[in-house]
Amino acid sequence: MENKQHEIIGILLAAGSASRFGGDKLLYPLEDGVALGAHAARNLVAAGLEVVAVVKSGDFPLYDMLEEEGCSVTFCRHAELGMGASLAHGVEAARNAGGWVIALGDMPSIRPDTIKLVAQALNDGAEIAAPAYRGERGHPVGFSALFRSELTALSGDSGARAVLERHQNKIRLIECDDPGVIFDIDRRDDLGRAV
Repeated sequence: MENKQHEIIGILLAAGSASRFGGDKLLYPLEDGVALGAHAARNLVAAGLEVVAVVKSGDFPLYDMLEEEGCSVTFCRHAELGMGASLAHGVEAARNAGGWVIALGDMPSIRPDTIKLVAQALNDGAEIAAPAYRGERGHPVGFSALFRSELTALSGDSGARAVLERHQNKIRLIECDDPGVIFDIDRRDDLGRAV
C-alpha cells in the first residue's frame, strides 16, 4: 500500500479469533442490521482517515465486507500469535505514515469526531494520543512515526500495552464525552449494551 509521507493512517485490527463470542463476531449484525466490524470501519473512514484493516488469512467474508466499507484490507499470516502480531502487520503495511490511529474491530460505538481528535493530536505533535472517558483511557490509540520500530516488533496478545507502559509520560490524554471509547464487545451478552 502506498502512503503519502506523514499522513496519519487508521489501522483497524480485525484478525482476532472471537473465541469468547463464538466466532465471526465482526460479521455479527447489530440492532440496525449493520455488522459489528462494519461499524468500527465506518467510524474510522468517517473521521477522514485512510484505513488499513488487518484480517486473519483466509477470512474472505470479513475481507470483502471491510473492503466494501472503504478499507484497504490485508491478510495477517501470523494472526494466531495475537493482537501484537496483527498490529505489527498493520503498521508494516502502512510503514511510511506519519503516525497511526490503532482501532479495534470490536469497538463499534466510537464517534468519528473522537477519532479525529486523536489524529489531530498526532498532527499537532503528540507522540502518543488516546481518548479518555471519565478519566479512563480508551481507544483508539494514536502513535507517531517515532514508534514505528517498536510497533512493528510486537507479537503476543497484549497489543501495544508494553509500548504504552514504557512511554506513559508521552501519552496525551484527550478527555471526551464518548463512552464508546471504553466499550467493546467480547461476548454475546455485551451486544445488549451496544450504543
